[in-house]
Amino acid sequence: MTDQTTHQAALQSISPFFIVRDLKASTAFYREKLGFDVRSETPEPEPFFAIVGRGGVQIMLKEIDQQIAPLPNPQRHHWASWDAYVYVPDPDGLAAELTANGVRFSKPLANTDDSLRGFEIADADGYTLFFGRPIEPSDTEVS
Repeated sequence: MTDQTTHQAALQSISPFFIVRDLKASTAFYREKLGFDVRSETPEPEPFFAIVGRGGVQIMLKEIDQQIAPLPNPQRHHWASWDAYVYVPDPDGLAAELTANGVRFSKPLANTDDSLRGFEIADADGYTLFFGRPIEPSDTEVS
């Protein structure tokens, strides 16, 4: 029997952990193209770990060595296309911002079969991030 008076602790966020080939190139992509900040990075001369973030979203990046390659979900299973889902209240506005930054989308802004509105971006290592939210009645575009 469950005690109905038990209080659950609040959860704030989650941070995916991506193994990358080149930490400097990865942090540059997230910073320059997606507008993330570098929140933490191991000290020079050989940085091998960083946390990049924007708002409440964070991604941990780690360069191990050339023997340990990134393995994004789509490389394991073509139907498992996302490595991270990023909730965005205004995916249309973010898509416009990122287009102005020269970001290439792996799937354009659309309403999906999963009843979401958003778009996909693959980073330099092939990790795919979906930026979006559940479809609302005002989303009239049909894909």
